[in-house]
Amino acid sequence: MRRSSRFGIGAALAAGALAVTGLVFAPAAAAVQPADATAEYDCGAFGGGDADLHATQSGGSITITVSTSVVTPLPIGAGDATTTLVLTLDGGPGTATFTGSSSPASPAFNPFTSGPLTSSSSFAAGDTLDSYFGGTALTLEIFGTTVECEAVTSQSSESVAD
Repeated sequence: MRRSSRFGIGAALAAGALAVTGLVFAPAAAAVQPADATAEYDCGAFGGGDADLHATQSGGSITITVSTSVVTPLPIGAGDATTTLVLTLDGGPGTATFTGSSSPASPAFNPFTSGPLTSSSSFAAGDTLDSYFGGTALTLEIFGTTVECEAVTSQSSESVAD
């Protein structure tokens, strides 16, 4: 089942229920939930499509791995690309920026994956992260070429029944 959501960081309610529709910070488990979200990006002449985001939390820090639809005609060596992801923080106007140049090797014509991306922001229970619509939201620097992408959709996540 697919539903709209945001990356979110929240606390468990007094009754023990966790009722937010995004990535949620659960203090006892120290994990963002759900950990996966998808948003569509337009990268101009480089195309576009979905970017799958996987978040991991440790205390007040979050790291994100991004898997994109962007492909290159050449193989990309491990660590040879830099990725920057800008997300809206708490509905805006503030943002959180995640960056990194840690990427696995990618054969030619395969989708590009990068991460973990880190942020200098510290996140607290109740914070939410969603697609940024104020300009370039995802930047990939590969082989000296900069690919700038704008978010087309808010994040969505999939929930799977047990």
